[in-house]
Amino acid sequence: MAVYVDKLRDYGWHRGPSCHLIADSVDELIEFAVAMGLRREWFQPKSTPHFDLTADLRTLAVEMGAIELDNRQLIAKIRELRKKRLIGKSRF
Repeated sequence: MAVYVDKLRDYGWHRGPSCHLIADSVDELIEFAVAMGLRREWFQPKSTPHFDLTADLRTLAVEMGAIELDNRQLIAKIRELRKKRLIGKSRF
């Protein structure tokens, strides 16, 4: 299991450039985010479960062990995670 961050981007957010924090599992994502000091209600479950991070929080995530992904790697990881979720749903 692992946690990942992508590159900072300017999405026009009032807190400046931001990035996404994703993980191999939702439980691991939430546990990691809470350990960083994020509030659970900031979790965004739609599409690809994630948290948005400011530049400072991205730095903290990397210091805590998050793996940095470039855009291509991020897209590949999101596709992998979505595929796993679809497979998991089909088993029930």
